[in-house]
Parts: sequence; structure tokens; C-alpha cells
Amino acid sequence: MAPRQEPSFRESVDLMFNRAAALMDLPPGLEEKIRVCNATYTVRFGVRLRGQIQTFTGYRSVHSEHMEPVKGGIRYALSVNQDEVEALAALMTYKCALVEAPFGGSKGGLCIDPRQYDEYELEMITRRFAYELAKRDLINPAQNVPAPDMGTGEREMAWIADQYARMNTTDINARACVTGKPLNAGGIAGRVEATGRGVQYALQEFFRHPHDVKKAGLSGTLDGKRIIVQGLGNVGYHAAKFLSEEDGARITGIIERDGALFDEDGLDVEAVRNWIVHHGGVTGYPDALHHAEGAAVLEEECDILIPAAMEGVINLSNAERIKAKLILEAANGPVTAGADEILRDRGVVIIPDMYANAGGVTVSYFEWVKNLSHIRFGRMQRRQEEARHQLVVAELERLDRYLGDAWSMTPDFKSKYLRGADELELVRSGLDDTMRIAYQSMSEVWNDRADVEDLRTAAYLVAIDRVAKSYRAKGL
Repeated sequence: MAPRQEPSFRESVDLMFNRAAALMDLPPGLEEKIRVCNATYTVRFGVRLRGQIQTFTGYRSVHSEHMEPVKGGIRYALSVNQDEVEALAALMTYKCALVEAPFGGSKGGLCIDPRQYDEYELEMITRRFAYELAKRDLINPAQNVPAPDMGTGEREMAWIADQYARMNTTDINARACVTGKPLNAGGIAGRVEATGRGVQYALQEFFRHPHDVKKAGLSGTLDGKRIIVQGLGNVGYHAAKFLSEEDGARITGIIERDGALFDEDGLDVEAVRNWIVHHGGVTGYPDALHHAEGAAVLEEECDILIPAAMEGVINLSNAERIKAKLILEAANGPVTAGADEILRDRGVVIIPDMYANAGGVTVSYFEWVKNLSHIRFGRMQRRQEEARHQLVVAELERLDRYLGDAWSMTPDFKSKYLRGADELELVRSGLDDTMRIAYQSMSEVWNDRADVEDLRTAAYLVAIDRVAKSYRAKGL
């Protein structure tokens, strides 16, 4: 028998879409309209560096304009290609629909290894890329709003926002042309941690549904659960940090480019992160067992596996040996369509990427709203909240004096209760609420329909239905 062919990332997204669409009663024309990418632009531009002109190739794909602006990150990596960008743009469409962020899906990428250039060179390259996109309205607060992705961060987003503002000097909403900016350049508190925080909220909500937890062969809460994290970048680091420090989970494995660390008793996430920052990898870390072959640690015993780096790390070659009962896709597309089928047959529950890593776009949505409203969250109501709470505290203090030793307020209750919510607390509240409601919409479909075997299909059904309704409202 011929070996099974591994589908590409693009094919995986299409296969998963088709599997869900087959369970829906969509007109064939509308199904095709939702599935295909509207447009992909390839830009090739030159930048004079080190005494000569270097030519770079970049992409910006717009998958669906059922809502505008469209939204999606820009990644810097040598692996960037048109198929990958289009697949990621499609995922963004479904992701935004699932968490009810009012955007269509888009994605961008630049074929570059950012580690090969110094900061000044990267700024010149980024500004020229932004110029090429902005003059085609592929960066615009009302049409296309990029964000950070693999290989980019706050710094690059600040350069892009400034470049757009230079080209559109009278656009009062120029800062809203991109999200993921630094706080002092129009960013929002909590954006850097957003995707990792969303992963935490996703797992917390999953464990609020005992029936779903039972399907994964697990029980109880997150406390004490063994978690292996693949990739300790921004997403993996924050997810691992919050889950271990706030939920009592044990991070037993961390997988990086140069191998993996494993400790059944749990790793110190902060210490590992500091080691990676100073040494460029996990090699030589003194307080855990080091595996030179990092991919092997994916197959170690654990309760929850969180792939948080590249797509396709769980595939036909290793799916049979994955021992985790629950996989949460913090990265985009870390489980191929072929592996997804094998894992489903084995009863492994997968919390899909379009939901699990939607924290980033959710908080990007909050940042975009903040930029358009030109006021930080909490500025109008925070002190009014405190004043109202003060009335309650004053009554409690009066009761305290009246009852004497028979009753007293809990220590530090007053200071905690009096404090009005600042921007970070409001962002976390909004993100938590979003992740809860999105999970509930998936879980309901998963549990109520006999023909829906897994959460990924449920997520696609919810998302595709919302996109279809948007198109119908437009008269299509």
C-alpha cells in the first residue's frame, strides 16, 4: 500500500473547511465564495543596504471582505510563500467570525530572516514594505489592518504606523492602521500577552465543561495537569507562565529549536525564558533533563500538549505516538489534516487554532477601537466606579464600628474593592468574556449534533455560518 500523502498547510485548511461545509446546507456558489481567497498581492521592492540594492518579496492576501476592514498579521520568515499566506488569511476569516470580531480575514508576509539584519536595516526594509502595501490600500484603518506575527513585534508595528501617517498626514485615524503597537505609540495594555492569555482563558473555559473534559479522558481542574509546550516565544511563554503561576499546572516539557527540556516535577518557566534570552536556546540549561532531539518530547506522557510555534509539527510521521489526551493549538495549523484524522480516531481532543489563539486578534480589535475613539479604556468611568464603591465601603465601616469585635471586614478588602478597573483589567475582562462565549458556541454544536465529532468541525460550522449570514445580508 502506498504511504499516505501529507497535505500542505493550505490543503489542510481547505480539507477542514470542506469537512465542515459538507455538514451545512449552503448554496454551492456561496460555499465557493467563502472558501476562496479574494485577492493576493505580491510586491517586490528594492532597498539599498550595505552598498548595494537588495530585492525583497512580500505578500498581502485578502481572504474575505464580508466585513471590513480585514485583519491579519505580518510575519517575517524565509518560509513565507503565497500558499502559506493565503491559508493563514483564510484562518483569520474564520477566527474573527468565531470570536465575533468585526473583521474579514487577511495575512501578510515578507521573505526575510530578520536575524540577518541590524535594527536600522530592518527599519528601512519595514518602512519600504509598508509603503508598497499602503499605496495599494493594503494598510488602511478602514480597509486592511495588519498586526504582529512570527518574526515581528511592537517595534515593526510602530514603524509601519509611522510610515502610514507620513503618507496620510490628514488621516485623524492613522494610528488605527495597524495594531500591536507599543503603548506610547497608540498601543493597548495587555496586547503583548494577549495570545498567551487567550490560551489560558481557553483552557479555563474548557475545564468549566465537565462533559467535554470527560471526552478528553481527563477530570478535575487545571491544577496539577502536566503540560508540554512546543515553542517558548511570545505565545508559548505567556501561556506557560500564566498556566503554571495562576492555575497550578505543571509545565513538564519545553521544546525549542535546539532541543527540549523535560522535568516531571515541573519547569520554572521564567528561569527557562531568561536562559533562552541570554543563551539563544535551551542547551546548557542546568535544572532539567536536556533532549537534543526536541521533537521526541512531543511524544512524552502528558495531559495537555500546546504546540505554540510553527505549523505542521504534528503530522502523519508522529501522530500515532502523541500521548497527550488534549491538544491546544496555540500556533496556526500545528496539526496537519492527516494527523487530525489519526488523533480524532484515537479519541484525542483538539482545541483548534482558530479559537485557541484568537486572543491576539481579540485584543487587536480592542486596540483598533481605542485608536478610533481616541481615548484609553477606563479614563471616563474609573474614578466614578471608585466613588460608588466608596459609598458601600463607608456603610460597611459604619457597620464595623457598630458591631465591634463581632464582625470586621477582611484585610485589604477595602483597597481591592475601591480600585476602579484600569485599561489592563478591562482588556483582560473583555478577552476572558470573548473566549468564554466563543467556546460555548463551539461546545454547543459539538454536543448537540451527532454528525459533529470534534471541536474543530464545530468551530468551522459556527464561523462559516456567521460569514454566510454576513454575505447574505450584503445581498449575495
